[in-house]
Amino acid sequence: MNKIESPEESRKLLDKIVFDLTRSIVKKDELTRFWFFFLIIFAGVGLWGWIIQFHHGLGVTGMRDYVSWGLYIANFVFFVAVSLVGLLISSVLQLLKISWAKPVSRAAEQIAIAAVALAGIIIVMDMGRPDRLLNVFLHGRFASPIVWDLTVVSTYLAISVLLFYIPLIPDLAIMRDRMGSELPKWKMQLYTVLALGWKGNDRQYKTVYHALRILMILIIPVGLSIHTVTSWLFAATLRPGWDSTIFGPYFVVGAFVAGTAAVIILMYVYRIRYGLHEYFEDLHFDKMGRLLVLMSLVYLYFNINEFMVPVYKMKQAEGVHLSELFSGGYAFLFWFVQIVGLVLPILLIRLKFFRKPLPLTLIAVVVLLSAWFKRYLIVIPTLEHPFLPVQNVPEHFHHYEPTSIEVMIMLFSFFASILIISVLAKLFPVITIWEYAEEKGIDKKYFTEKPKN
Repeated sequence: MNKIESPEESRKLLDKIVFDLTRSIVKKDELTRFWFFFLIIFAGVGLWGWIIQFHHGLGVTGMRDYVSWGLYIANFVFFVAVSLVGLLISSVLQLLKISWAKPVSRAAEQIAIAAVALAGIIIVMDMGRPDRLLNVFLHGRFASPIVWDLTVVSTYLAISVLLFYIPLIPDLAIMRDRMGSELPKWKMQLYTVLALGWKGNDRQYKTVYHALRILMILIIPVGLSIHTVTSWLFAATLRPGWDSTIFGPYFVVGAFVAGTAAVIILMYVYRIRYGLHEYFEDLHFDKMGRLLVLMSLVYLYFNINEFMVPVYKMKQAEGVHLSELFSGGYAFLFWFVQIVGLVLPILLIRLKFFRKPLPLTLIAVVVLLSAWFKRYLIVIPTLEHPFLPVQNVPEHFHHYEPTSIEVMIMLFSFFASILIISVLAKLFPVITIWEYAEEKGIDKKYFTEKPKN
C-alpha cells in the first residue's frame, strides 16, 4: 500500500488506530468485572475439585482399570488440537504472505498459548502422583510417550509465547509513549519493561522480522510434532479403533478444523465487544470460512478413511467397536459429530451468506463443540472394548461415567483457558498496531512519536 505523504494525516490516522486497538485495554465497565469474577469463580471450583482428587486419589473419578483415561485425556487431546491454530495462521499463512491473516494472527496466538498451557496442566491433573512430576524430566525414559508429550508441549508453548511477544514489542513502545495519562502506573511500568528500550529504528525492525521468520519456520515441525506425538499415544497400541497408520495426519488436520473454529469465535467476540468492525472485517470472516471448509474437506476424507477400511475388513474386535459407534450407545453422538459437526458446515459455508460474521460464528461454535465430542469418542469407546474379557469386576467397571469431580476439573480447563485469553486481551492489543498501521501506509517514524496533546 502507498505511504501517506501528509504528516498530519498520518498522525490523525495513527491516533485513531491506537485508540481503537487499545480499547480492550482501556475499557472498564461492570460487564468486564463480572466476566472476570465469573471466570475466576468457576476456575476456582475446578481447582477445588482437583485438590479433592489430589487428597483422595483418582478413585474419586469414574476411571477404573479398563477406562483409565476418561475426560482428562479427551480434554488434553482437544486442547492440543486447538493450540495448533497458532501454527496454521501465525506461521503457515504468514510465510505464504497472505496479508489478510495479519489482523487474525494475534487472536490465534492468544488461543494457542491458552490451549497449550492448559494441555500441559491437564497432563499433571491426570497423574495419580503429580508431586512426582519432576521425575519425568530427571529420570524419564525415551520409550515413555509421556516424556515425548511433555517435551513437545513445553517447546511449543515457549515458541508460541515468543511468536506472541516479539511482534508485540513495537506495540508496547507505542503504548509506552502515547498512553501515559490513560492507564494505571503499573501497566505503564509493565509496558516500559517489556518494550526493552525499543526506539523504532530500522535495525530493530529488521531484527524483529528476522526473529519472527525463524520462529515461524521453527514452529512448523514442533507444532506438527505435538499432535503427531499425541496421536502416537493411541496408534502405537493394538486396540480396535486406535490401530491405525493415519492417526498422525488425521489428528493434525482435525486440529486445524478445531483451531480455525476457535479463532472465528474469538474474532467475533472482539469485533462485537470492542467495536472492531473496521479491523475484523467481513472479508476476514469470509476468508476464515473458506479456510474452515478447506480443512473440513481434508478432515472428512480422513474420517471416511478411518472407518471405511475397518468396516471393509470387519475383524471381530473392530466389529464390536464400530457397531457401538454406528448403532449402539454412542450412535447419536457419533452421527452428530459426523453430520452436524462436519458435513453440514461444509455444505453451509460454501454459501456466501453463511460466511458472514454471525452465521459463520454460530457454525464455528457447533464445529468446536463437535470437535470436543470427537475427542471423547476417540478415547472412551475404545477403552470400553479391551481385548481381554471384562469379567469378575464390579458392574460399574463395564462402563464409564464421569463423576462430578471430573466434570469440575474439566470445566476448570475451559474457564482457565478463557481466563488466560481474557487477561491477554486486557493487557495487550488484540490486533498488532504497528503492522496494521504499516498496512495503511503510515511511516514507521510516527509510531513512537509522542502526541502533541
